[in-house]
Amino acid sequence: MPAKTDEGTYYRTAEVCRMVGIGRNTLFKWLKKGILPDANHRDWWGWRLFTTAKVETIRTKAYRVIAIGRNS
Repeated sequence: MPAKTDEGTYYRTAEVCRMVGIGRNTLFKWLKKGILPDANHRDWWGWRLFTTAKVETIRTKAYRVIAIGRNS
């Protein structure tokens, strides 16, 4: 369940992974490698909280298409 405040809606890691369609390990690997910026907010348990904009950034990264060379 998202955390709602006056500043906006925040999603926890499991919610982000479910919304985007990636595994938790993948998300943490991307954060560790710097592919994605880490969450700027945490709850009082220390869990990462992602804004809606960050979720969309993650979704964009997860489903980007990369052109590769073709053998002609």
